[in-house]
Amino acid sequence: MPLLHTEKTSTGLDANLAAALSYLVGFVSAVVFLLVEKENRFVRFHAMQSLLTFGGITVLWLLFNAVPLLGIVLGVVVIVPVSAILWLVLMFKAYQGEEFKLPIVGPIAAERA
Repeated sequence: MPLLHTEKTSTGLDANLAAALSYLVGFVSAVVFLLVEKENRFVRFHAMQSLLTFGGITVLWLLFNAVPLLGIVLGVVVIVPVSAILWLVLMFKAYQGEEFKLPIVGPIAAERA
């Protein structure tokens, strides 16, 4: 059973809530939490993972959109639903107090948190 991180962060929020909110607006909210939260490693891990994940998805989206029609259709059919599901899962896992690591970006985020 994952631990609920109920200690307060420098933002005044419980750590599990701050970690979940770091995914709220993708890499934008991640940058905010990385700038504001200096001490809580759990929140910083989730903020870094959000930055790497959704920053990468944004770059992938831009690359897909560079290809006329087919790239846009594939982006809408593949990237949008996958990123939406990923977003919900990551927010839920963070709120539950779990340090859920994605395959590629998770270890990088853990190292830099």
